[in-house]
Amino acid sequence: MANLEWLHRPILDDPVALIAFTGWGDAGEAASQAVLSLLDSHESEVVAVIDSDDLYDFQVRRPMTEFDDDGQRVTLWPDVEIHVVQSLERDLMVVVADEPHYRWKTFARQMSEVFLALGVSRVVALGAFIGQVAHTLPVPLIGSSSLPETVAAWGLLPSNYEGPTGIVGVLTSELSDMGIETIAVWAAVPHYLSNQDYPPGTRALMQKAAELLGVSFDTAALDSASLQYLSTVDEAIANNHDLVEYVRRLEEEADDIDTEDTMRLVEEIEDFLREQS
Repeated sequence: MANLEWLHRPILDDPVALIAFTGWGDAGEAASQAVLSLLDSHESEVVAVIDSDDLYDFQVRRPMTEFDDDGQRVTLWPDVEIHVVQSLERDLMVVVADEPHYRWKTFARQMSEVFLALGVSRVVALGAFIGQVAHTLPVPLIGSSSLPETVAAWGLLPSNYEGPTGIVGVLTSELSDMGIETIAVWAAVPHYLSNQDYPPGTRALMQKAAELLGVSFDTAALDSASLQYLSTVDEAIANNHDLVEYVRRLEEEADDIDTEDTMRLVEEIEDFLREQS
């Protein structure tokens, strides 16, 4: 069974948590890159590790090999590391990992045990899906929560999705059963740009996560990367009449959208999740 090892049990101040998983449900790597950017820009401490031996198929997610500072070859396994960041307005637990292949229920229980042990009151999970949206418009965000009535209040489109789910769905369900408020936020990535990193989606998820968690993230680097990316895309398609016209049609559809039509985006995430199963 998956093995949880505590390295340190800190005493945290009103902690919340942010999680994302690579693979299924991470279109344009927008969700995983959002959490990785947070860890890159803030000092963190690994407080617990879940050993990968029972979680991953190593022919699918192979371990990495490299040389250490002494010139010795070492093997790096895809263990799940649980970080704590204590330099923000409130303490933040952070998890970013590959979606496990096996023992999801055990994994979800152990993650829940960590959050409960350290007093986490709210968990925000990030994801991204491929949508019929234009890169020239603000990134649409769809949400679900253990408190459904709060979704609209946070400025998120609601989802009544039923169908195949990923580890985010399993984990948020387990956390909700344990009494921890959970909010899942999904960003729509333009389908014509989904085969590469999508910085605007990463930026949108980080901004919404900061709002939901009650903390301030420095998004200057993401702001710059997003602007540069969009400028590069605009330049790349400028001489392609068909692409320019297609983006214009997407913009017009968004301009004409009304409250009922917002469900089109919800249907797209549902289609995306089913196709990925």
